[in-house]
Amino acid sequence: MVEETENKEIIENVAEKATIEEPEKFAKSGKKSKKHIEEVKAEEERQERKKERAAKEAEAANKPKGAAPITRSKLERRGKKYQEMAKLIDKTKVYGLKEALELAAKTSPVKFDASVEVHTRLGVDPRQADQNIRTTLVLPSGSGKTVRVAVFAPLYVCKAAKTAGADIAEDEEFLKRLEKGTIDFDVLISTPQYMPKLGKYARLLGPRGLMPNPKAGTVTNDVEKAVKEAKAGKVEYRVDKQAIVHIGIGKVSFGVDKLLANAEAFFDSLKVQKPASLKGSFVKSVYITTSMGPSIQVENLYN
Repeated sequence: MVEETENKEIIENVAEKATIEEPEKFAKSGKKSKKHIEEVKAEEERQERKKERAAKEAEAANKPKGAAPITRSKLERRGKKYQEMAKLIDKTKVYGLKEALELAAKTSPVKFDASVEVHTRLGVDPRQADQNIRTTLVLPSGSGKTVRVAVFAPLYVCKAAKTAGADIAEDEEFLKRLEKGTIDFDVLISTPQYMPKLGKYARLLGPRGLMPNPKAGTVTNDVEKAVKEAKAGKVEYRVDKQAIVHIGIGKVSFGVDKLLANAEAFFDSLKVQKPASLKGSFVKSVYITTSMGPSIQVENLYN
């Protein structure tokens, strides 16, 4: 009995060893290498998944489509007040400048004192250096906004700037504000010799449009004059990538006469900016609107 048991165990051990698979042998390189075989296998799996995905897409394409979604016009997606005001504007009509300003003030759908804006589409190419329009303008009736002016200049210049109405006028102390990331001003004016010191903060000021620029009149030796102009309603306008100039010319509460004076001042300024190299029409279309209000097409004053 003992011998039979031992023989049985020996037979079982031999059977187990026989069932154990020998490790697969691979070549060091070439088509029979382990890396190549794994890559081929992965590619086969990828192709299989691609076929399954294509089959699913074909099946989905063959399914019957449901009813097309009902799309509403832009006007229907607006609020009730906006829709009511939009009915007062004849979209087939081109209005005169004064009539458009009166209508804009009448069709403002908001309760606060909305800004009145002029949007002018030009025939320029902003990618061309001589057609990339950027300038400043002092609005005769002001902009209606409270402008906080900061001056970064030598101390003796800062004293004159304070007298002219600057809210902040500092030397090295101003840099400490920027180090903390404190931006509590709307316009920054600097002297040419102090501009290199602001280079370190270009990433902070640039995206906010606060970096002083000679074209905007914010890099100047006559700081006192620049401060007075900024406080009086000096605004900057420039053409965007779509060749459109956007500018605010005041508030609804200004009344038509003040808005008209600001609008005419803007168009006079824009006329001077016409590039000499431009071929074709300079102004293509003009629209007037208020904050969150419907737009009104204005007759082209340059035709």
